[in-house]
Amino acid sequence: MIPLLLVAVAVIGYLLGAIPFGLFIGKLFAKKDIREVGSGKIGMTNVMRTAGKKAAAISLVLDVFKGALAVIIAVFIFRDEKAMTGLFTPYESAQVIAALAAIAGHTWSVFLKFKGGRGVATFFGGLAALYWPAAIIGGIFVFGIGYRTKYMSLGSIIGAVVAFVLIMALSVLKINFLGPSPAFEYVVYTMVGSIFIYVMHRDNILRLLNGTERKIGEKAKARTSITSDNSE
Repeated sequence: MIPLLLVAVAVIGYLLGAIPFGLFIGKLFAKKDIREVGSGKIGMTNVMRTAGKKAAAISLVLDVFKGALAVIIAVFIFRDEKAMTGLFTPYESAQVIAALAAIAGHTWSVFLKFKGGRGVATFFGGLAALYWPAAIIGGIFVFGIGYRTKYMSLGSIIGAVVAFVLIMALSVLKINFLGPSPAFEYVVYTMVGSIFIYVMHRDNILRLLNGTERKIGEKAKARTSITSDNSE
């Protein structure tokens, strides 16, 4: 029964993550398909470049929400499965599976021919439902570094890594910080999520090193080919 329920939360998480809110918001505010401008991604940065700050804020909140909702649903389904099974419990494992599935859905949406965004907001949404202090602190680094340097990609990578390091330290050292120490499963989530975010931003990293990465606030240009800028 538990394996089937784990599959169920994975499917639910994926479908929630696959909802392309950025695409809908771009069309609502700018009357444009944001996949045809800028990076072609459906994340907050491309929405901001295409439709403005208000649209980007709404897109961000909705992308965070779908990651968090995937975890909340898993919590409800597995609320009575808290017994330890080896190193893991079905309760925490289901939450992590749902959150990772939501990231996958956002990145490879079935509604967009398996394309989408880079999964940063959805990652932090899932993290907020798993262990909110790490999401808050990591998010501060995302926006603090993004605002300071004008490179949101740099902020996203560093913020995810900070969240992972924090959760790992609190979990290994059994430190109670604003609540019980995070479960080991949450360490796995932030490790996988931060690696994923790094991999999804590898082209941004190359442009950062070359000094060609676009800054926050630069207007998105129409994509002329499949090799067009892909910075967010």
